[in-house]
Amino acid sequence: MTNPTHSVTLLTRSGCGLCVTALKQLRAICADFDIEPSTVDVDEAAGTDPGLRAEYGDRLPVVLLDGREHSYFDVDEPRLRADLTR
Repeated sequence: MTNPTHSVTLLTRSGCGLCVTALKQLRAICADFDIEPSTVDVDEAAGTDPGLRAEYGDRLPVVLLDGREHSYFDVDEPRLRADLTR
């Protein structure tokens, strides 16, 4: 049912209420697939990867599936579940 090679990352920022909500949703969804979502704070990462904040900083939270943008602002649960089964 699951593909163990999938990775789910949430791009966040300190103080972002939507990011907190998205992380709770991701943890619940990913638990069904034995995946632990990771988080990256775009402001902290800017020291080594300023392009990350430039690309995503104004539309957080952003969900990355296998390193590619999957959704932003809201977690697209039906789509994410479908993609995690592939």
